[in-house]
Amino acid sequence: MHVRFEVPAELQERSLEALELARNTGKIKKGTNETTKAVERSVAKLVLIGEDVNPPEIVAHIPFLCDEKNIPYIYVKKQIDIGAACGLSVGSAAVAIIEEGKAREMIEEIAVKVQALKQ
Repeated sequence: MHVRFEVPAELQERSLEALELARNTGKIKKGTNETTKAVERSVAKLVLIGEDVNPPEIVAHIPFLCDEKNIPYIYVKKQIDIGAACGLSVGSAAVAIIEEGKAREMIEEIAVKVQALKQ
């Protein structure tokens, strides 16, 4: 399983809200390839990864890359929720928030909570 820690439901909801706000006021990169590139270039502020991605190998490398680059990442139960928060009618396996826009404080708060979960 590619999920390395359990994320409480309210934190998942908060991260989806932050994603929507960042989509409207900042900049996001949708999909595994764009997310991977954003992490490799160290421009991602927060990465959301779907737990129900099949096969899990599609996103299995992202948490390791994020740890290497010191970028916070969070798991969301359903990739369809990530897609919806991105404004898509389909699911998205992963998404990176590049510019936070008005979601900056929310993202900083989420990053602190995620760090605590990983301990």
